[in-house]
Order: sequence, then C-alpha cells, then structure tokens
Amino acid sequence: MRTVLVTGPGGAGRTTVAAATALAAARRGRRTLLLTADGIPGFPEDAEPTEVTDGLWSARIDSGEHFRSELLALQDQASTVLDLLGGNRLDGEELTELPGSSQLALLHTLRRAARGDWSRAGHDLLVVDLPPLREALALLALPEQLRRYLRRLLPPERQAARALRPMLAQLAGVPMPAQWLYEAAARRDAELAAVQALIEDRDTTLRLVAEPGPAAEDALRTARTGLALHGLRVDALAVNRVLPRHSGDPWFAGLAAQQEKTVDHWYEEWAPGTALCQVPHLGRDPRGLDDLARLDTAADGAVGDDGVAGDAGLAGGLDGRGPGRADDPWWIESPDTPDGLDGLLPGARIVTTGPPAGDGDPVLVWCLPLPGAAKKDLQLVRRGDELLLTVGPFHRIVPLESGLRRCTVSGAALTDGVLRVRFTPDPGLWPRTG
Repeated sequence: MRTVLVTGPGGAGRTTVAAATALAAARRGRRTLLLTADGIPGFPEDAEPTEVTDGLWSARIDSGEHFRSELLALQDQASTVLDLLGGNRLDGEELTELPGSSQLALLHTLRRAARGDWSRAGHDLLVVDLPPLREALALLALPEQLRRYLRRLLPPERQAARALRPMLAQLAGVPMPAQWLYEAAARRDAELAAVQALIEDRDTTLRLVAEPGPAAEDALRTARTGLALHGLRVDALAVNRVLPRHSGDPWFAGLAAQQEKTVDHWYEEWAPGTALCQVPHLGRDPRGLDDLARLDTAADGAVGDDGVAGDAGLAGGLDGRGPGRADDPWWIESPDTPDGLDGLLPGARIVTTGPPAGDGDPVLVWCLPLPGAAKKDLQLVRRGDELLLTVGPFHRIVPLESGLRRCTVSGAALTDGVLRVRFTPDPGLWPRTG
C-alpha cells in the first residue's frame, strides 16, 4: 500500500491539501483512505473508515476515546497493585486526555491502517494528515524512540528468568515485575514496530504543504535538516494558496510577486528531486468536495486560475515504489576493504574512495547528508554502540553497525552539507585474517 504523510508549517492548509490529495487519487481510480484528526467540511466524523465518495474513505482520529480506553485497560491489568495500595478506580466519564495522547492515538490508528483490521479493506493509498511540521517530525521519530526505551527498561531477555521470580522476590524482599508487564511491553513493541516499518517503507513518503512567503521559507529550510537526519523521503512540495498573477491592483500584485519569488527559490532548493505542485487560492476556504476538486489543477488537463500548468497535480508521484524497507540515509566510505570487513557491515552502503594515504590503518568514514546544518548547532556523542546526534532542534540516536562498533572515533567534520565521522579499527577488536 502506498502511504503519503502530509504535513507543513502551522496554518499552511495541510489538512485541506491532504483531503484534496486523497480525493484526486480516488478520482483516478485508487481506493484511498484518509486519516485526520481535524474536521473537514463535507466529510463524515466517524472514527471508523466511512465512505465519502466513490473510491474514498475517511476516518477521524479520536484521541480522547483512545486515551480513555487505554487507561482503563491499564487500570484493569494493574488491579492487583492498585488494590494493594488502596487505590480508587477511575471511571471513563471522569477521564480527560493528557498532553501527548493525540500523538499516541495517531500511531495507534496508523497501525490499524497498515497492519491491523483496517488493512484488510484492500486500500491502494493511505493519506495521513499529520500535525504541523515540527511536531510531525517528532511524531515520526517516536516509534523508534519508544522501542528503544522499552528495550532499556524491560529487556526481553529478562523474561527468561520468570520461573525464578518468586525466589528472587523472597531474597530481595520486594515484588518482582509481573508477567503481564512484560507481555504488555511486548505487545506495545510489536505495535510500534509495525508503525516504524510503515514509516521506513520505501512506499511511504512525506508531502510538504507550505504557503509561499518568508516565514515558510525559514520553516522549510530548518525542516530539511530534520528530514535528512531521520531519513524521511519527500515526494512533493505542495505550494498552497497561490495567488493569481498580473493583477491590476498594486497591493495584490505585490503579494503575488513575493509568492513568485519564494516559489522560484523553492524550485532551486528542492527540484528536481522533489516535485513542486502549485495549488491555487480559491478566494475563500474550500467547502466540500467540489472545492477540493478545484485544487487539483492537473485534473482532466485543467489549468489553475493563475494559468499555472505543467505539474502532475496533487495525484502526481503516487505510483508504488515496491515493498520493502527504504535505504538508510547514511553510507560508509572506505579506502579499501580492511581485513574482516565482509560480514561486519551487513546491508550498509559502502563507497570505495581509493587507496589510503600513508601507511596507517584504513579509516572508515560514516557519512550522513545534513543540508542546511550549521556546525555551531551540531552535537555528536558516541555512547557504547550508538551515535547520539543533535542538529539544532532535532535529535536522533543511531545504532552503529557491527563493524563500526569495533572502531574508535578519530574525528568528525561537517563539509558541503555532509557530516563525516571517521572510525579507525581498534586492533584489539578488529578481526584479522591469515
């Protein structure tokens, strides 16, 4: 199933463009499911997939209901502990969702659409209306982060000692974690793994929505670094609310000229790797399916009110890319093939850079493109078998391949928008042959 995740700076119209994209795909014969947390005029409010029009279904994400059902289920599982402490149970009617519950509800809905009960409906395309850009990047990184926390707090291998828990509890004098806790952690890990697999699938891409202007330019320029850090693939930039050009009103013409200047910059920065789709301003907020259809300027060869044509419209770039995990955004440069390298970097992209200079040991260089990153905003720490990367407001912990774990970090540099971390094989850990 092809998946398109739609986001953009706050107020850019991402929900409207997500709905228009889903409608455009449905009108071209794709069975499409739209997920959104916001209300859309003309769309049903049901929390289950409901048909909107031929080929298009939508589901409204109800974060409040998800929070209540999850907390009540957790309360039932922990009933023994609560009774021991004399706790009073909470009723569903008195529960108010807490901050962060909307993100967890969205991840839960994604799992249902990708691997759960909704996946059996046979949709060709899943369009997801994400939160604003900064929050969306944090949300898409959340499954990987939460799975790491679960592995650290409740290591799966500890479950092997469950037969010894009664004896250990007597020796320690404190109760050991109950089996249900490990089982709940395993279920959560499986759910998060399904969402992470969807995000990392090569058939999943991000679609950015922005209204042309200086503020959007700054937001997208900053976001490019975060997108690269997390390996998110952008298939299109929807330039929303494009004003008609060549107006006789000087004030109106000035706004259109400013938009045109921003769009030119975006073509220079994003094309040709990312398609740009210009979405016309209707002069009002879109209301209903007919207005959403007018936003797709490529439908039936139509041209927008500003005369812009030549892009594939909102349904462009939705062809499948084949199932399977997308490549990691990083690669490894090696001057030759050090002894024992084969098998120590499974699946890694290795670029041979020529023979090493001098007589020293060959150096492996871990490379990650970070367009727009500044050296002053970059922090890099190696902790055990992981790299902790911070670039401005964005943060990621990257597990190192087996071969790099046997090396020491000998330096790092940010040049031409690429972070290069040099690793030198540790003689005490690097396998030698012959």
